[in-house]
Parts: sequence; C-alpha cells; structure tokens
Amino acid sequence: MTYIVNDSCIACKYTDCVEVCPVDCFYEGENMLVIHPDECIDCGVCEPECPADAIRPDTEPDMEKWVEFNRKYSELWPVIITKKDPLPDADERDGEAGKMEKYFSENPGEGADSRVLTGRNAGFGP
Repeated sequence: MTYIVNDSCIACKYTDCVEVCPVDCFYEGENMLVIHPDECIDCGVCEPECPADAIRPDTEPDMEKWVEFNRKYSELWPVIITKKDPLPDADERDGEAGKMEKYFSENPGEGADSRVLTGRNAGFGP
C-alpha cells in the first residue's frame, strides 16, 4: 500500500503533510504536491494533516491512475521537506471541482535546499 495525492491538492498546495513525513517522499510541482509511491512507507501520518483531503490510500477504488500520476511527477519534480505557505487562493480553490482541467501545471516547484538532502533525493541513487 501507498498513499497518493489527488487533484484536490491542485491550486491549493497546502504543505502541512510535508512536515510530518518521516521519509521525505513528497515532491513539489508548481501548484500541487505528489508522493513517490515507492518511497512512501505507508505510515499514514500525512493523511489527516491535509486540509484539502487530497491524500488518500491507494486501496480506495479507482486509485491506480493516481498512483501512476504520483509516480510520474515524483520522478520529475524536486523533493520538498519543509512546510511553505499555501498558494494565495488556496482557501478559495479548496473543494472546487474540475481543478485538473482548469489549473494543473506540469512545471516543477522550488523544492528543498539541496544542501540538506540525502540518498536518492540528492542524486545518489536510482
């Protein structure tokens, strides 16, 4: 099992989840986060931290597409390890339908300070 981030995160990008993750498996896009499914240890501490209810276990119905979505973008975007302010319109966009079509960006976010990274996140691994 793993946890994934779904489209509820788009245009909100609350990062409360990042601070509690014990393995730093969150990756930052321009306007959302994803979880690397192979790095997630299934602890579940991130799920209740998300104000947008965007983090779900992959055991829920129809989650395969989100597992692959999270895998794809976690390989392209930088790791994020510290909490940041949410996007300016986060409260307004929270719960809005159709966010994938309206707002999703494939662009990477800023990510973490590379001086504090280790392992794969610093480029020392597969």
